[in-house]
Amino acid sequence: MSDEEDIVLSELNDDELVEQMFDDLYDGLKEEIEEGVNILLERGWTPYDILTKALVGGMTIVGHDFRDGILFVPEVLLAANAMKGGMTILKPLLAETGAPRVGKMVIGTVKGDIHDIGKNLVSMMMEGAGFEVVDLGINNPVENYLEALEAEQPDILGMSALLTTTMPYMKVVIDTLVEQGLREEYVVLVGGAPLNEEFGKAIGADGYCRDAAVAVEMAKDFMSRKHNQLAG
Repeated sequence: MSDEEDIVLSELNDDELVEQMFDDLYDGLKEEIEEGVNILLERGWTPYDILTKALVGGMTIVGHDFRDGILFVPEVLLAANAMKGGMTILKPLLAETGAPRVGKMVIGTVKGDIHDIGKNLVSMMMEGAGFEVVDLGINNPVENYLEALEAEQPDILGMSALLTTTMPYMKVVIDTLVEQGLREEYVVLVGGAPLNEEFGKAIGADGYCRDAAVAVEMAKDFMSRKHNQLAG
């Protein structure tokens, strides 16, 4: 088939369509992803299978190439936006069917900091990996985190900072969790340009995430450990 000929998604068999959706996600083609999701639904695919096999499968490739420096933030944001288009169709259907979630995360940028591109990228990629994400936005005092943790009961708390002056506030949040006897209930992941692994350890976080791809891998790792503990 020559490149000039338009690919008609509905004419592809299931395997070809999923492969094509991987490519379309990679290229950030939102409308094509929405169309692909609807075609698979019409063919009787469960919302959960579409999420895991087509969307998460595609975003996994994006995540690996982002980690390896083949893709950059603008491309990943486009891919994540295309993924969101598909998720918008699937979310209400997933809720109806009570599909299993990988886990739940509350994430927000800390008080005094209004940067959110990195945080948004983590949110999108976490959703792309099948997590439910509650995004608190920017400039969050400790009270915001505590309220969200109580209301949402997540598995993971994610905090982001892009300024050296706001980094120490992450310790304020973690220390407060310790004081209130809540620290053991959540996996705390931190990230942002000025941070490093030593800083993450020093403030008592469970993990420092260099970028969104690492955040997803770390979150999955913690969740599988948690499931193993519960099973064991």
